[in-house]
Formats: sequence, C-alpha cells, structure tokens
Amino acid sequence: MSLTEKGSVALTISQTGIATISFYHPAQNSLPSRLLDQLVEKIDLAGNDPQTKAILMKSEGDRTFCAGASFDELLQIKTKEQGAAFFAGFARVINACRKSPKIIIARVQGKAVGGGVGLAAAADYCLATEFASIKLSELAIGIGPFVISPAVIRKIGLPAFSQLTIRASDFQTAQWAKEKGLYNEVYKDIAEMDVALDALAQKLASYHPEALNGLKQILWEGTADWDELLNQRAAVSGELVLSEFTQQALRAFLTEKR
Repeated sequence: MSLTEKGSVALTISQTGIATISFYHPAQNSLPSRLLDQLVEKIDLAGNDPQTKAILMKSEGDRTFCAGASFDELLQIKTKEQGAAFFAGFARVINACRKSPKIIIARVQGKAVGGGVGLAAAADYCLATEFASIKLSELAIGIGPFVISPAVIRKIGLPAFSQLTIRASDFQTAQWAKEKGLYNEVYKDIAEMDVALDALAQKLASYHPEALNGLKQILWEGTADWDELLNQRAAVSGELVLSEFTQQALRAFLTEKR
C-alpha cells in the first residue's frame, strides 16, 4: 500500500452532541486527496446531523497536528488539471468548515505546516499547546499558500500572513500564533488543553442551537465568494506544482526525510 492510500478519518458523536472528527496519516498527519475528500464528507455529515451541537476537529498522535499536503501525491501530479483537482481538495475542506451550520473547534496538539495552518484557520475557535508552532513552507518548494490564504488572512491579518509566508523556512511559536489571532487559547501540554477543550465543548452543547448558528453566520460574513475564489487559487497552485523547481524541491525533501 502506498503512502497516499494510507490514513483515515473518523467521526463520532457523543451523547451530549459533540461530533469529533479525527484524522490520521503516518506521514505526520499529512493529507492526500483521499483524506481531504473524507474530511469534507465527515464535516458535512456532522454539520447536518440534528444531534450535533458542536464539532471538534483533531488529529491523532501527540506530535504533529498536520503537515499539510501529501508530498508523495504532489510528485504524482502530471497535468495542471490533476494539480488543480488536488489543491481543490483543500478548498473543499475550508468551504465545508465555512458553510457548516455548527461551530467548529480545532484541537492543535503539535506543529501545523502549510495546509495544517489552513485547517486551524478554517475552524471557528482554536485551542493549542505550546508545542503547536506553525509554518507556511510553500514558497520554499516553489508554490504559495494560495488556497488557504483567505482563511489565514481572515484570522491573522495581512502583515502577519506576509511574515509567515515570506519566512517560509521558519517556524513561528504557538504564542506568536495566539497573539496574531490564529489560536484562541494556548496550554502547556495536551492534558491541560483537553480538560479545557472538554469544558468548552460542553458549554457550547448547552447553548441555544439557533443562537450558535446565527453566530456562525456572523463569523463568516463576507466570504460568500469563496467557492469560486478558492478554486481559482487551486488552479494557480496546480500549475506551479508542475514546475521543475517544485518537483526537484519535493524530491529533495522526501529523500532527506527517508
């Protein structure tokens, strides 16, 4: 089985109405297109289930929250149409979070890179640990964070996004991410974060569902054009990934990791 065929996404809904969407991939919780499609499916299922009061989005393991796009799959892309289709997977996940009628809380236990930062930004509220540093490494491999940029800029603003993007090889700390608005709360470790996360989830579950839905709509005001916008950005990334610069950078990265 190839790496692009590995990994899973699971959905469970508790008796109190907390829908937990959990994803896993052995390559630092990176996301091949198959898992991106499953994330969209589970977000839609949880959001449309009348039992759901709030959604928790998390990854498995205690180290990396999400390493972003699957480099193995990026190397398999041979046409700009295939490239656009792959990056459109991230667009669909962000838009699924945006259009979900339920509040989404992200649990970021470790590093978030590239598309992983986009996932955190697509959530409505985000809890993290001190180990949850972030990096947008796309420029270093010859592409840019074009698909996720609207979601990230919406959370941290253009100046912080510029720093994060241009400093493509540098991690920024979890505290930096909190100061800029990506993370709402930062805890010293996973255990402390999970206690706070459970308390927050139960509070949300006790609130009026229509009030929460109204809040959700306010939080995402001004994003009605994102279906088209993010797909346009996916097409740009899908063409850039075919460049010799990017292909060499991807191969060098995977060789170094293995």
